[in-house]
This record gives sequence, C-alpha cells and structure tokens, in this order.
Amino acid sequence: MTGGRCDLDALVRWAREAEDAGFDAVMLSEHIVLGPDAGANGVMPNPREYALPGNQPPDTPWPNSLVLLSAIAAVTERIRLAAAAILAPLRHPLLLAKEMATLDLLSHGRLVVLPTVSWSRDEYAALQVPFEHRGKLLDEHLAAWAELWKPGPTTFHGDFYRFEDAYLEPGPYREGGPQLWFGGSKLHGALVRRLVRYGHGFNPLGRPAPGEMEKLAAAMAEAGRDVRELELIGGTRAVFPSPTATADLDRALAAVPEQWAEGFTNFCVKPSQFTDDPKAVGAFCRDVVRKVDRLVG
Repeated sequence: MTGGRCDLDALVRWAREAEDAGFDAVMLSEHIVLGPDAGANGVMPNPREYALPGNQPPDTPWPNSLVLLSAIAAVTERIRLAAAAILAPLRHPLLLAKEMATLDLLSHGRLVVLPTVSWSRDEYAALQVPFEHRGKLLDEHLAAWAELWKPGPTTFHGDFYRFEDAYLEPGPYREGGPQLWFGGSKLHGALVRRLVRYGHGFNPLGRPAPGEMEKLAAAMAEAGRDVRELELIGGTRAVFPSPTATADLDRALAAVPEQWAEGFTNFCVKPSQFTDDPKAVGAFCRDVVRKVDRLVG
C-alpha cells in the first residue's frame, strides 16, 4: 500500500508462516525517507512489482527494517533475518554497529546484512549527508564494524568518522558480527573489493552479466579466498498480465533450475506478487517450497 499505515502485525505473522513452511530467510529492504525523486522515472505499472530507483510513489511505506526484524526474531526460531539493504551512509557507524550487534545477539546469530548506498539524492539531502561521498562513507562503515565487532576498545581514524577507545557492548552473537552480503546490478570495482574483503554472499539483483562471475572468482582467488565461500542469491521475476493482476508462480519459478545449476542456492520470492489474500501467505509459502524442491531435487 502507499500512504497511511501498513499492517506490521501481518508482516510478522507472514515471517512466522514462512519459517513454518521451510523458508530459509525473510528479507526486508528500507528507506528512511523518500522525496520526489522516488517516482522520477514513472510509478511502476503494477504496484506488486519490485520497488526500484525512481519507480515508486514517495509515500510508499518503508518500516524500519532492524526494528521490524527484531519483532520477527521474537516469534521465530530458525529463519534468518536478512536486512537487505541497510543504507549505512545515512547513519553513524557506531550507532548502526550497536543496533545490528544487538539484533544479532537477540536472534542467536540469525542476522544477515546487505549494506549499500542506495540511489535517492532526496533522501541524502533530507538527512544532510553528502550523496557524492556515499561510497567512501560505506567503506568506512565496513572498516569500523570489522574492528568494533572484536573484543575490547576500538579506535578508528577515517576521513569521515573518528573515535577513540570505544567499547561496543554487548557485541554480536559471534565475534566478527553478522554475515555480510553485497549486491548490485553491475559487478563494479568497489563491489568486487567489498565482496573479497568482507563478503559472505553475493546478490546480483538479477542475472550476472557474462564474465562477471569469472571476474569475481579471480579476485577472490587473488586474495586467498574461494568464490564458493559466497552464498549466491538468485531470484524470481514475476510477469504480470495486467496492472491489476497477480503473477503466475510456476512461470516465475521457471528460472530457478538454471540458476541452481550455476551455483545459486537462495532464491528471493515476493509473496504479494502472487496473492492478494493476506490469509493465504502461509499456503503460498508451502506451495513455493514444494515446487522448488521438485525443480532442484
């Protein structure tokens, strides 16, 4: 929905139903605020489509993902909590590291984080963060977290963030903190560098271009890592017959076997693309698990 309230209780319930159905993770993205550039490219024809840069109304509700995942953690036991994407440059690294460490500890190590920079100049302007420095800000977050999630005090001197003898307690569930995924529509140099140094997973937001996985494998090998260490996150692409219709699940899942053969082991699916009935999400999740098991079994 756009504007007004959204049913967060339903989102928490659906996460529990997804866990009961056998899903591995629940994934949430975020924005803090949106402005006019949210819909600069024209609003998506079907509101069930994925929200992309410039295709959504500025009053689209985006709940705080870490708070919502904390509620989900409280009613689940196994399912991973994927905060994708966390807009790191819009916070201070000490604050964000503390929030993520607390949720990771609360959930017994189930938190997965995809830190990113996002695309909205209006959002950066509203929070008075320089948009042109967003990549460097993210890099300093990553370097600071790596130190903050170790025992003892942390001193950090960056171009944008500086702190001395900071104790971050309680720390995360495991030393080293939550697993970090990185993603993007193109495997650019900064993304490769972050994956090699910090990454546990790669979400290419679509199919990697020819040669990109070989490029990533070579960079990982040069750093003494094996690209097979990375979880590869694939997905489904819904096709909507009209602006008011839901998509066909079998057609969307048809891309799974090829991705599985290429080493992708996680597949994103958005329930609201396939059902408008909030009471049918549990049954939908069970249907997805059965069908994917048949496709890759």
